[in-house]
Amino acid sequence: MQSGLSKGLAIVTASNRNILSVSRLNAEVRLCLEKNIGIVWLTGEISNFTAATSGHWYLSLKDNQSQVKCAMFRGNNHRVTFKPKNGDQVLVRARVSLYEPRGDYQLILESMQPEGDGRLQQAFEQRKQALAAEGLFAQTAKQPLPNQPRRIGIITSKTGAALHDILNVLKRRDPSLPVVIYPTLVQGQDAAVSIAQAIGRANSRNECDVLIVGRGGGSLEDLWCFNEEIVARTIAASQIPIVSAVGHEVDVTIADFVADVRAPTPSAAAELVSRDLSYRLQQYQQREQALKNAIGNLLYRQQRALTHHEHRLSHQHPRRRLQQQSQHIDELQRRMHQALTQRLSRCSHQLNALNSRLQRVTPEHRIHQYQAQLAQYHQRLSHAMDSQLSHAQQRFTTLVATLDAVSPLATLSRGYSISRDSDGRIVNDIHQLQKGDTLHTQLGNGDIISVVQQLHPNQSTD
Repeated sequence: MQSGLSKGLAIVTASNRNILSVSRLNAEVRLCLEKNIGIVWLTGEISNFTAATSGHWYLSLKDNQSQVKCAMFRGNNHRVTFKPKNGDQVLVRARVSLYEPRGDYQLILESMQPEGDGRLQQAFEQRKQALAAEGLFAQTAKQPLPNQPRRIGIITSKTGAALHDILNVLKRRDPSLPVVIYPTLVQGQDAAVSIAQAIGRANSRNECDVLIVGRGGGSLEDLWCFNEEIVARTIAASQIPIVSAVGHEVDVTIADFVADVRAPTPSAAAELVSRDLSYRLQQYQQREQALKNAIGNLLYRQQRALTHHEHRLSHQHPRRRLQQQSQHIDELQRRMHQALTQRLSRCSHQLNALNSRLQRVTPEHRIHQYQAQLAQYHQRLSHAMDSQLSHAQQRFTTLVATLDAVSPLATLSRGYSISRDSDGRIVNDIHQLQKGDTLHTQLGNGDIISVVQQLHPNQSTD
C-alpha cells in the first residue's frame, strides 16, 4: 500500500519539481486512496449523526481511540433496514475517499447493518466466496436425484415442524415409500457437528437413495449451523444425493449451494424426492431446479463481475462529482444557517443596546431627571432661606439690643432730659438762651414747653 501511495504522489517530489494547486493535490490524494485502499469493512459506534435535507447521511464512526468521518448518500442509505442513531454499533462496507473542498479524509458508506447481523452476513459472504472458489458449488460436482428412490433419509430434528411437514407430504404422495430418520440438532453451538455426523452416519449405513437435510425457518443466527464449513464439506463429500431444505424460500444457506438440489421448504423437498403419478412432472421439476441453480451460479458470477466493473467505473462516473457537489452544498447550507444565526444574534444584541441608549436619552427620562434636580434645588433653597432668615433675626436682635444700649430714650428713662430751643437745636450751654426764649424739654415720658424767666450761669465758668 505504501508503494502505491508513493507512486500515486510521485508528481509532488522534489526531483520532479512540479508545483501543484491545492485542488490538484486533493484530487490526486483522493484517487490514490480510492485506488490503493478501495473497499473496506469495519465496525464502530455511530456519533454526530445528521440526516441532511438532501437525503444524505453524515456521521462519524469511532472506537475508544479514534474516529473517522463518513458520508452515506441517499442512493445507498435507502437500502438500510433500520434507522441509525448515535451510539449504535454497526458494520459498514465503505470506500475510502477524500472530500476535496476541505481536504478531509472520509469514508463513503455503501451498506450498513447492525453489528451482530452484519458480522454474520459478512462471514456468510466470505465463506461462500471461499467455498465457491474451491469449486464446492460447481454444477459438475452435483449428483442427480434418483428417478424412483427406494428409501428416503431425513436428517433433521425429531421434534421439529419440518419433520412433520415432510412426513405428511410423503404420506400423501407415496405412503409405501420407506423413510429413515436420522435425528440431529438443528440449532445451537453443537448443531453443525451433529448434522455432519448424521450425514456421515447415513453414508456409512448406505440404506437410502437420497437424503433430505434441513429444518424450519428462523433468523440468520438460528440457521447458522447450515452455514458452517464442516456441514458444507460433509454435504460435498456425501456419496448419497442430498436435498437441502433449510427454512423458507427466502432463507438461503451455504448448505443450499453445496447440496445437489435445493428445495425452498421442507415440504417442497418431500415433493421432489417422492414418487407421484406424474413422473415426467418430477423430471421437469428436477431440470427446472438444476437450471435455477445454474442460472443462480451464473448470475452470482456475473454479479461479481458487474460489481467489479461498477467499482472501476465509479472512479470516473459523474455521479461521484455530483455526490461531492451535493455534500459541498450541504456543507454550505450548514455554514449559511450558522452565519445567519450568528448575524441574527448580533443584530438582536445591537437592537437591545440601541434600545437601552434610547431609554437613557428619551425626553421623559430627562424630564424625570430635571424634576428630581428641581426638587433638590427647591429643598436646598428653602433650607438656605430658612438659614438666612434665622441669621438675620439673630443679627436684628443683636442690633436692637445694641441700639437700646445707646438710645437717648434709655437715658431719659433714667431721669435725664433734653432741651431744645425754638429752632430745635439741643441746648447744651446756658449762653445759648436768653430771657424770654421758649424752651422745649423732652423727658422720658413726655415734653415740657417753658419760657426762660431767669438765667443763672455757674460762677466757675465765667
